[in-house]
Amino acid sequence: MGSFSASLRDELTARGRAYAEKRRIDVSESHSRFPVICFPPSDKRSHGNFLPQSYRAILSNEHWRSRLQKPHTTGKNAFPRGDYSWRELDSSVSSDALLMNIFCFPGLFAEIAVRSLLNVEPHVIPEFGVKARVPLANGRFDRTEVDMRLGHLLVEAKLTEADFQRKDLSVLSTYRDFGSVFDFESLPRAGKTCAGYQLIRNVLAAHANHTAFCVMLDARRPDLREAWYSVMRSVTDCELRVRCQMLTWQELSAALPRRLRSFLGEKYGIVA
Repeated sequence: MGSFSASLRDELTARGRAYAEKRRIDVSESHSRFPVICFPPSDKRSHGNFLPQSYRAILSNEHWRSRLQKPHTTGKNAFPRGDYSWRELDSSVSSDALLMNIFCFPGLFAEIAVRSLLNVEPHVIPEFGVKARVPLANGRFDRTEVDMRLGHLLVEAKLTEADFQRKDLSVLSTYRDFGSVFDFESLPRAGKTCAGYQLIRNVLAAHANHTAFCVMLDARRPDLREAWYSVMRSVTDCELRVRCQMLTWQELSAALPRRLRSFLGEKYGIVA
C-alpha cells in the first residue's frame, strides 16, 4: 500500500519544483531518501506554499496564523541548516497546508455547492488543530487533535501519509465508548494490533460530541479509501455511520471557486 503514498509524494514533489521554478520562488529540497520540496516564507505577506488570497486570510486571523508555527517533524535533519526553523506547513506534501489553502480562501462558504457537500452554514469559521476530547474509560479525555472543525463537522485530512496509524487493542480499549460503537471482531487487525486508529478515534469523537465526521483524502490513494471502508463497516450504530463520510479532494475541487481550482490543479494535480 505504501507504493500509492510514494507515487503521490513523488508527483507532488515534481509539481512543487515546477511550480517554484515557474514563479522563481526559492525552495529547499530534503536530503532524505524520498526528496520533498519545502517553501520558506517569501516575506511577511506571502508564502510560496500558499495561494496568496488564502495566505493573507491566514495572517489576518490569530488562530489560523498560529498554525503556521507547527514544527516540521524532520526539518532539523532533512533540510540544510540555517537561521530558519522549518515548519510543517512549508512542505509541498503537507495535508495541513492543503487544508488551509482551501478552507481559508476568502468567500469559500458563499459557494452553495461547497456548503451542500459538507452540510455547513454560510458563516461557519474553520478551526484548525482542535482538541476533540474523546472520553476515556477512566473519566479523562484524549488530547489528540482533529485537523479541522467546521461547526458540527470534524475533519481529518490526508494526502501522502502512509496510513491512518495502527494501535494495540489495549490502547483502543481505554476509550469509553469503543465497545459500544465498534464491532471488535470485524475491525481490520493483525493479531492484537488494529489498523485505522485515527479513523476509529474520530468516529468516537463524533459519537461523543454528537457531531458529523469527514475524512478528506486523495482519489489517487485507493489504499486509504479501502482503509476507510474497513473501519466504517465495523460501526454498529447506523445513525452514527450516516454522520460519517469520505470526500476526495477531487470531489471537493468541483465545487470550489475557479481561482482555487486552478491552483489545486497546477500545484497538487487535483482535478475535478
